[in-house]
Amino acid sequence: MEERTELQDRTMTVDGETFAVHQRPKGPPTYDFTWLTGPNEGYGFTSAVHGSTAPLTGAELEEAARGFLEEIDPATGFLSED
Repeated sequence: MEERTELQDRTMTVDGETFAVHQRPKGPPTYDFTWLTGPNEGYGFTSAVHGSTAPLTGAELEEAARGFLEEIDPATGFLSED
Protein backbone atom coordinates (compact mmCIF):
# COMPACT_ATOMS: atom_id res chain seq x y z
CA MET A 1 0.00 0.00 0.00
CA GLU A 2 1.34 3.41 -0.99
CA GLU A 3 2.10 5.77 1.87
CA ARG A 4 0.20 9.06 2.09
CA THR A 5 2.66 11.89 2.49
CA GLU A 6 2.56 15.64 2.11
CA LEU A 7 3.21 16.59 -1.49
CA GLN A 8 5.89 19.00 -2.49
CA ASP A 9 5.17 20.94 -5.67
CA ARG A 10 6.12 18.69 -8.56
CA THR A 11 5.46 17.73 -12.13
CA MET A 12 3.94 14.44 -13.13
CA THR A 13 3.29 12.79 -16.47
CA VAL A 14 0.07 10.84 -17.00
CA ASP A 15 -0.79 9.20 -20.32
CA GLY A 16 1.86 11.31 -22.07
CA GLU A 17 0.58 14.62 -20.66
CA THR A 18 2.50 16.67 -18.10
CA PHE A 19 1.00 18.50 -15.14
CA ALA A 20 2.44 20.81 -12.50
CA VAL A 21 0.85 19.80 -9.19
CA HIS A 22 0.66 22.12 -6.19
CA GLN A 23 -0.80 21.14 -2.82
CA ARG A 24 -2.41 24.06 -1.02
CA PRO A 25 -0.79 24.59 2.38
CA LYS A 26 -3.95 25.08 4.47
CA GLY A 27 -7.27 23.32 4.87
CA PRO A 28 -8.18 19.84 3.69
CA PRO A 29 -5.85 18.31 1.10
CA THR A 30 -6.45 20.32 -2.08
CA TYR A 31 -4.38 20.03 -5.25
CA ASP A 32 -4.12 22.46 -8.16
CA PHE A 33 -3.11 20.80 -11.44
CA THR A 34 -1.84 22.92 -14.34
CA TRP A 35 -1.81 21.07 -17.68
CA LEU A 36 1.64 21.99 -19.00
CA THR A 37 1.41 20.10 -22.32
CA GLY A 38 -2.19 21.04 -23.07
CA PRO A 39 -3.19 23.36 -25.90
CA ASN A 40 -4.52 26.09 -23.58
CA GLU A 41 -1.88 27.83 -21.48
CA GLY A 42 -2.61 27.83 -17.76
CA TYR A 43 -5.56 25.43 -18.07
CA GLY A 44 -6.07 22.74 -15.46
CA PHE A 45 -8.23 21.64 -12.58
CA THR A 46 -8.42 21.36 -8.81
CA SER A 47 -8.93 18.16 -6.83
CA ALA A 48 -9.87 18.20 -3.15
CA VAL A 49 -10.19 15.48 -0.54
CA HIS A 50 -13.50 15.67 1.31
CA GLY A 51 -14.01 14.15 4.73
CA SER A 52 -10.36 13.32 5.31
CA THR A 53 -7.18 15.09 6.27
CA ALA A 54 -4.99 12.41 4.66
CA PRO A 55 -3.18 13.58 1.52
CA LEU A 56 -3.66 11.73 -1.75
CA THR A 57 -1.18 9.09 -2.84
CA GLY A 58 0.73 9.38 -6.10
CA ALA A 59 -1.61 6.81 -7.65
CA GLU A 60 -4.65 8.84 -6.56
CA LEU A 61 -3.15 12.00 -8.06
CA GLU A 62 -2.57 10.12 -11.33
CA GLU A 63 -6.17 8.88 -11.26
CA ALA A 64 -7.42 12.47 -10.85
CA ALA A 65 -5.33 13.64 -13.82
CA ARG A 66 -6.47 10.70 -15.93
CA GLY A 67 -10.11 11.46 -15.13
CA PHE A 68 -9.57 15.07 -16.20
CA LEU A 69 -7.99 14.01 -19.49
CA GLU A 70 -10.88 11.65 -20.22
CA GLU A 71 -13.27 14.62 -20.06
CA ILE A 72 -11.30 16.84 -22.48
CA ASP A 73 -12.84 17.68 -25.84
CA PRO A 74 -10.00 17.02 -28.33
CA ALA A 75 -11.31 19.74 -30.67
CA THR A 76 -11.03 22.51 -28.07
CA GLY A 77 -8.64 21.23 -25.40
CA PHE A 78 -11.19 22.23 -22.76
CA LEU A 79 -13.56 20.12 -20.67
CA SER A 80 -16.34 18.66 -22.75
CA GLU A 81 -19.76 20.24 -22.30
CA ASP A 82 -21.51 16.86 -22.53
